[in-house]
Amino acid sequence: MTWHGPTFRISDGETIDGVWCLVESKHDWLDEHHTEHLFVYADGRITRGRYEATDLAGLGRLLASGKLALDPPGVRERPAEPSKWRSRSPEPRSDESFLLEVADEIARLAGRPTAADRCWDAIRAYLAEPTQERRVRLRDAYLAVPAHRRVYVLGDMDSQDRPLRILVTDPGEAVDGDGPVVTHELHREALAYFTDLEEGVERAEERRAVLHADDPSGAPQPPVVLHQTVYPQGPPAEPGDFALRNDHEAPFTYAGQTYPTVVHAYWALSAAAPADHDRIRSAATADEAREEGGRAARRADWSGVRLAVMAGLLRAKFDQHPDLADLLLATGEAGIRYTGFSDAPFWREEDPRGGRNWMGRLLELVRSELRAARRPQR
Repeated sequence: MTWHGPTFRISDGETIDGVWCLVESKHDWLDEHHTEHLFVYADGRITRGRYEATDLAGLGRLLASGKLALDPPGVRERPAEPSKWRSRSPEPRSDESFLLEVADEIARLAGRPTAADRCWDAIRAYLAEPTQERRVRLRDAYLAVPAHRRVYVLGDMDSQDRPLRILVTDPGEAVDGDGPVVTHELHREALAYFTDLEEGVERAEERRAVLHADDPSGAPQPPVVLHQTVYPQGPPAEPGDFALRNDHEAPFTYAGQTYPTVVHAYWALSAAAPADHDRIRSAATADEAREEGGRAARRADWSGVRLAVMAGLLRAKFDQHPDLADLLLATGEAGIRYTGFSDAPFWREEDPRGGRNWMGRLLELVRSELRAARRPQR
């Protein structure tokens, strides 16, 4: 089963994460099936199609009744493998193993351990203390993994789950009934496999820690959100973080020209004709400058240079207004989200599915440059 996502739904103002897959739904009156979306959410809600909601037990009833199926009618079952031990294919997916898979997806979305996570915990516990009791717990944890997903549980597509199948089989018994007879030596080899695997993971984590040594650590600061705000009576004397926005009036000089706001400068510099540049620069408000700029013909190279131009405009604004530079620096290390309804999604954060927030990123860049410039030289 292929799961797609992420997706989400809103419940009582809270975002509930989810994923979805395709299933076959039987028509209520006709003997026909059609492909339908099955949405699974972190709170256990399962939605068939757009509206019909159920839970894990209800999904089991739908599968048992034939109203839902995992494959289209007429799909031929995969021929039985001549040897389970030699087979490299996963076990066939059944309704029961699919329900376990859905339960795992709910657990993963909710941040709880999945059956595979619990299996790995049991492996590590057995490695730490290889007693018979812990081996039995390991067997139970392994068998709790959805049958059609067991070959993937170790993440090793060469050995697949064979070392685990050896380990959970009692000495003197054949693995899978047709595989090698397990001996204590075979158990030791399987234990050595897991020891090497864990040591390899530790080495990879140590190397990752070295390579990513400059990655920020600890809980991040709450983001600073720069909302677009309309002031019918004019801006307040203390605009607060609004002063960081491009439509805040803070005249500055760039390339020999003075502009009332970054909006004026950006749209004026985008214009192909000098007359349009001057008209936009002289607009009474930032909104008018944006309107005029949007209607004017743009420079042919504008899409390729606009980020560099915007970065230069922000540097000029904050270099020439130390009070605004202090305000930007006061945001610390917080991420900056630039929102609104007038700027293109390229510049702003729009919603969980759109908006590239380049303005927020450039403000963070300029903030870092300001901090570096103010740091005493060694």
